Amino acid sequence: MIDRRRLIAAASATAASAAPLLAHAQTAAPDAAPSPAKAEGDKMQKLFTDFVMEFVDRSPETATSVGFDVGPRAHQRSELGDRSQATVAKFQAADREDLAKLHVLKPAIMTAADQISYEVVDTVFSANVKGEDSFAYNGGGLQGPYAISQLTGAYQSVPDFLDSQHPVKTKADAEAYLSRLAAFPRVMDQDIEQVRHDMALGVAPPDFVLDKVIIQLQAARAPGADKSNLVGSLVRRTKAAGIEGDWEARASAIYTGQVQPAFDRQLALAKELRAKAVHDAGVWRLPKGDEYYAQSLAQATTTTMSPAEVHKLGLEMVAKLSAEIDTAMKAQGYTKGTVGERFRALYSDPKYHFPNTDAGKDKLLAELNAKIVVVTKKLPGYFGALPKAPLLIKRVPKEIEAGAPGGYYNGAALDGSRPGSYYINLRDTAEVPSWTLPTLTYHEGIPGHHLQISLAQEAPLPLIRRVLGFNAYQEGWALYAEQLADEMGMYETDPVGRIGFLHDALFRAVRLVVDSGMHGFKWSREKAVKYYVDNLGDQEASAITEIERYCVWPGQACSYMVGKLTWLRLRAKARAALGDRFDIRKFHDAALLNGAMPLKVLETVIDNYIAQTKAA
Repeated sequence: MIDRRRLIAAASATAASAAPLLAHAQTAAPDAAPSPAKAEGDKMQKLFTDFVMEFVDRSPETATSVGFDVGPRAHQRSELGDRSQATVAKFQAADREDLAKLHVLKPAIMTAADQISYEVVDTVFSANVKGEDSFAYNGGGLQGPYAISQLTGAYQSVPDFLDSQHPVKTKADAEAYLSRLAAFPRVMDQDIEQVRHDMALGVAPPDFVLDKVIIQLQAARAPGADKSNLVGSLVRRTKAAGIEGDWEARASAIYTGQVQPAFDRQLALAKELRAKAVHDAGVWRLPKGDEYYAQSLAQATTTTMSPAEVHKLGLEMVAKLSAEIDTAMKAQGYTKGTVGERFRALYSDPKYHFPNTDAGKDKLLAELNAKIVVVTKKLPGYFGALPKAPLLIKRVPKEIEAGAPGGYYNGAALDGSRPGSYYINLRDTAEVPSWTLPTLTYHEGIPGHHLQISLAQEAPLPLIRRVLGFNAYQEGWALYAEQLADEMGMYETDPVGRIGFLHDALFRAVRLVVDSGMHGFKWSREKAVKYYVDNLGDQEASAITEIERYCVWPGQACSYMVGKLTWLRLRAKARAALGDRFDIRKFHDAALLNGAMPLKVLETVIDNYIAQTKAA
């Protein structure tokens, strides 16, 4: 989803790299007589810089993530953002003012590159303001309807931020960590304030979501100070950096005296909500729920597709892919039962399981890293530009694996000081048999998210463009990358792994059906889970995690297949238009080095690439 308040957090840079980036953005080269196009472009670039710094000023977490919490902003390293209702209203007013400033510009006289940047940023700002004007719950906008869920809320985001992004290199950093730890209860209480505001509007998560929230809050609250990672993270890192001080005692006092009581308050709220919660899965039951879903779908896919159109596309793709999988399975001797039943047999076959032990999980990670080495060697035949940032493969932290998705990606630091990271959920290795892992790795890693996001971060684009995210473009690319890996020959000696690739394509088609089914056609959670399991053969535990994810992030899951089909259509369009002059490396460079964008803008970029290639 596109959320202006969080868009910068995708780029995690250190102060050493971020400061020059900002300085470059603020100091355009002098021009005695700029052309009208350049003058208007310069106005836009200055406005973009102002927007970036506004985002940084709003969020101390963002300031730390991009390395701007130094110099005059050094105080931000000790702070957490304000989530109060008053601040939400102030930020919404600022959003409207920013959009008005953007609309004063004249894109018609800009260069083609600047027009692309204008349209990309305008899409983000316009969608956000439209959402804020339309809906009053969860701070307005379309970042999900629930302030606290199994996937949203400070109770899970702040501990992860403190551990993975807050630096502990000096005594001042350690003191700042303690200040942020002390501010954590205030942020959790502001989440409670938001939830109670939304309850008054008739907005609360369904019962099964609250069940997961309660489990995760209990797990977060249960450890004593000596076992809590909120304390342990500071202790480990001060020790590693040789920073003297009684950090364990000080952090423990904050944890037991302030943080645990805040967890207790959220637990009490979650139990209060659970006592009167409904079981309906879709957002149709919320105020203006049908409109909320339609806007969420439009924002996630960056198209005008209706819920009915998405549902129809999903059903068609499920039928098409199931037929292809049936043929591939029969070729490997899997002939009994439906496609879903044969997938279930593959899932349960112990020869495809890693031991559900730390040693087994380490072996699994080692095999995934080996696949990355192989596919990386093939990249020069398919891409002109290649990313500089390395990739690490890690386990999802044990504290959040119960509600986390099967895999996800976090971008590298802009200066290369921290690599990109692909996280895989290893709560139970039976959920990730070996035949499912190659395509997940190509999706989250290379040539998927890591390649695309790293190239965007390393491209000479305005900073705001380098960190903007569009689900349909990015997830569509990652799903396209799964197919590209097949085209690159990654399954030539692994036919069962290729069935896994087809399974994941089917998985994204199923998503279209169940997401639109729950939110657009009032499907129950159970109906969605059954459709998912029947068609994919996945374990019910995995299906439940996915279905419940779609309940709290409506529309997001539909962006994958819609985006992939657009990438494939545009590639076919370029190949047909250029014939022998089509070069897949140049096609990929044109589409990737312009950064993430709405699908309609991607079509413009590819049309420009076709025209320029013909002219050359």
